[in-house]
Amino acid sequence: MSDKYYIASCSCGKDSLAMVLRLINEGKPLNEILFYDTGMEFNAIYRNWDRLRRIAEEKGIKCTLLTPKCKFAWTMVEKPVNVGKPNEHRGYAWCGGRCRWGTTEKLEALDKYCEELNAFCYVGIAADEEERLCKEHKEYKLYPLESWGMTEVDCLAYCRENGWSWEEYTDKTESKSIDLYDILDRVSCYCCGNKNLWELRNIWYYLPKYWNSLCALQWIIPRPFKKNLTVFELGDKFKNGYMPKHIIRRKKYEQKRS
Repeated sequence: MSDKYYIASCSCGKDSLAMVLRLINEGKPLNEILFYDTGMEFNAIYRNWDRLRRIAEEKGIKCTLLTPKCKFAWTMVEKPVNVGKPNEHRGYAWCGGRCRWGTTEKLEALDKYCEELNAFCYVGIAADEEERLCKEHKEYKLYPLESWGMTEVDCLAYCRENGWSWEEYTDKTESKSIDLYDILDRVSCYCCGNKNLWELRNIWYYLPKYWNSLCALQWIIPRPFKKNLTVFELGDKFKNGYMPKHIIRRKKYEQKRS
């Protein structure tokens, strides 16, 4: 075993989870797994983290939970911003687009942790995420998915073949559920402003609990959520039958298959 220290950053989404599972399955050097909890994750992510933590700890791999310096919701709606300036206000509002304050804080926390330990850090960027892979990276970061040639589709398949899913209940009785990767392109925070209209329509339709949480946030966030529309306005569009193109394409594809 190498005397170097190896850490894997894992959000428990399909790519980073596939990376960690394969590292473990193939006996690659891995001393610790980091999970950054914004407090705004889907329940399925927390369940998968708990399961991964049990598996890893049985193999002697340390698991560490990192959290924001201040609660995510507080930073979103209460944090004093531009104090003493004409545009002074509270909260950074929705995280997404050019204002990815949550992502910035997450990356800084993960980098700081790894650098303090002088560790190598495995990062779960899939082989077909060329734009992300082309960016300049720090020398201690490793990208095994690229080395293995694993695309995003491959990562999801690998997780599912190994018995993993991202099930969320779709009703109050908790009798019906759906896998998040059947209705979302990316399983990021449920309040992520980068979600496309197809994903948002699916959250509205399949996951009313999370949609209600978005509505509660919109009551206190003045800025619109997506394409200059508030969460309430988006909900009205969906209720009135608006179907994002992504859904239309998928329905045509399913009809052809049948």
